[in-house]
Parts: sequence; structure tokens; C-alpha cells
Amino acid sequence: MPDCECFGPFEDALLIEPLRFGDDRGWFEEVWNAARFQSLAGVRTEFVQDNTSRSIAAGTVRGLHFQTPPMAQGKLVRCPRGAIYDVIVDIRHGSPTFGQWAGASLTEENGLQLWVPRGFAHGFATIEAESEIAYKVDNPYSPEHDRGVLWNDPAIGIRWPFDTEAAVLSDKDRNAPKLAELPRLFECKT
Repeated sequence: MPDCECFGPFEDALLIEPLRFGDDRGWFEEVWNAARFQSLAGVRTEFVQDNTSRSIAAGTVRGLHFQTPPMAQGKLVRCPRGAIYDVIVDIRHGSPTFGQWAGASLTEENGLQLWVPRGFAHGFATIEAESEIAYKVDNPYSPEHDRGVLWNDPAIGIRWPFDTEAAVLSDKDRNAPKLAELPRLFECKT
């Protein structure tokens, strides 16, 4: 069974290390199994969409993205090619970890996956050129519910592991609002 631990200060976000079985031909890895995910992490979800993105240059930032209710998404993220620094930020008002972030390197070599629950903004930066990210979501993409938080908001203080002055960004991500400018979109249920 894969190994799983709470991610950063968040009890409901998980860093997952799937089991790999290798020999002289290469390796095999099971990246998703609903029953195991539920028994291992206590998370019951039904994924409805798989997404893949590819970034050409190292230092490409995508995020910090989320969808608002009722189209909020939980995501299971991995990096099947290259290397990324994956980040989440708690945007649930009333949460003891509101505004806090955690990050981890997800790489082709380490096979780590990140479970991002609803109520978190998610983003990543490519550490290697030609990196790909693959993720499953439990709600389909909805343009009218698509939002973001500024990737380098000083109030959040993410320590990105590259020269942020050279970041490759979309206009959407460059102009996203700061955390303090967001309305109360998610409330903590604890």
C-alpha cells in the first residue's frame, strides 16, 4: 500500500508516495485506486476529469488557482515528466491555518502525489524545462467559477525555489488578487 502523510500544517491535504515495483525493464506504479485512497487517507471522492499541462521553460508558474463553490475542486496532482515545486494555500476563512502554505517537489523520479482538498489555492513552478503535470479533479472545469490568488503575495510568503524575477507567467496569474482582496468564498467546517 502507498505511504501517506499530512502535508505541511494541513490535516486534510496529503502527500502520497505510491508504491513502485521495478526490475531491469523499468517500473510499474499504481497512481490511483479508489478503495486504497479511502482506506489509506479516509478520503472518499469521485474524479470526473483528468488534466495534463506541459510547460516548456523552467521557472514557469501556474497558479495559484481554485474554483469557487458550488464548483470547487479537490485535486490529486503528480508530475509524470520533469520536476515541479507544487504549492497549496489554505483559503478557508475561520481555519486555524488560513493563509498558510506548504510546498513539495513532485518529480518524475520520486513519483510523489499531492491531494489538494477543496478550499485550497493550488499552483506550481517548473523546476526543469519540459515538465508535465497530471491531475484528477472531482468537479469539472467551470470558467465562471475559476479564480486565483497572486502567486507571490508577500502576505503569504511562499519561498519559491528559483529566481522569481525571471518567472514565466500568464497575464491572469500576474494580475491575480492578493489573499486579503478575496471575498469569503470558503468557510472552515471544523
